[in-house]
Amino acid sequence: MTMESCSAGQPKGLNIFEKYLTIWVLVCIVAGILLGRFAPGAATFLDGLAIYVGEAPVVSIPIAICLFFMMYPIMVKIDFAEVIKAGKTPKPVLLTLFLNWGVKPFTMIAIANFFLGFLFLNLIGSDAVDIVKMPPAADWTVGSVHGAGTVVLHEGMKMLQIPLWRSYLAGCILLGVAPCTAMVLMWGYLSKGNDGLTLVMVAINSLTMLVLYGLLGGFLLGVGKLPVPWEALALSISIYVALPLVAGYLTRRWLINVKGEVWFREKFLHFLTPVSITALLATLVLLFSFKGDIIVNNPLTILWIAIPLFIQTIFIFVLGYGLARLLKLRYEDAAPASLMGHQTILRSP
Repeated sequence: MTMESCSAGQPKGLNIFEKYLTIWVLVCIVAGILLGRFAPGAATFLDGLAIYVGEAPVVSIPIAICLFFMMYPIMVKIDFAEVIKAGKTPKPVLLTLFLNWGVKPFTMIAIANFFLGFLFLNLIGSDAVDIVKMPPAADWTVGSVHGAGTVVLHEGMKMLQIPLWRSYLAGCILLGVAPCTAMVLMWGYLSKGNDGLTLVMVAINSLTMLVLYGLLGGFLLGVGKLPVPWEALALSISIYVALPLVAGYLTRRWLINVKGEVWFREKFLHFLTPVSITALLATLVLLFSFKGDIIVNNPLTILWIAIPLFIQTIFIFVLGYGLARLLKLRYEDAAPASLMGHQTILRSP
């Protein structure tokens, strides 16, 4: 591997927003928690705006809007002609596909099972339970057992009572299945990676996710003895991935035909540059306003969940970079290929 191309020429510079992104993220987290604490009515109202399947809220409308504007600028940059050309240099793309779909989901469930279901079980509470909504199409009787859950009446509604640690495991499974796409372009840029290749990998993983996310997520939830919300998974994929992908493709095609490729690249894409990060920060404010009380009241719980996620992220990165060395990839190709396997909380439905 070499960094010659990274050091050659003028190095990429970071503006103040990109350089201190960590600070802005922390500020948004604090702002979200404060919003939830001091304006709970506003947070509750926003949290209640959702698309329902049956009686179950499946997609948060405010979060969906923010994620659309986070994903749309990425999708509009995708040149599908370049995706086809990527077949001529398949090693980096095949590496990311192998990590994202052949390794990461399975190591995530193994690591999460070990920590949440064994090592931290007594800290979480072996008898602690969580009440979750049943799959929208389910019409189960009270007292019946489905996987690790039991149907109970909760506030007049049929709900599923499952061990709390399995509820945490479900979140880890969905995180493990979701490849990091939108923010990889930023990470690749910061690490001086191959921007063109990164874009191709984002496109291919986004297209692959349309098919494999629901299937693999449903399979692993079943392995974890958890109910599989097929309708919720399908709706989430359609809104979070397919909608911005189609919108980006149509926008790109229309603007290039009307304004030309030079205007599209130099004007329109330049205008979109800050939109993705702004939408990410807005999403953080919303998410932490919805769950601020839980985070403040249960900080150790957040720690128990964060530990397996952190270990998984480091493991996948080291594995990816090590395999890239074995494949003798250049640094600028290896960096985004390794970063593509990172966990991404925001992409999990």
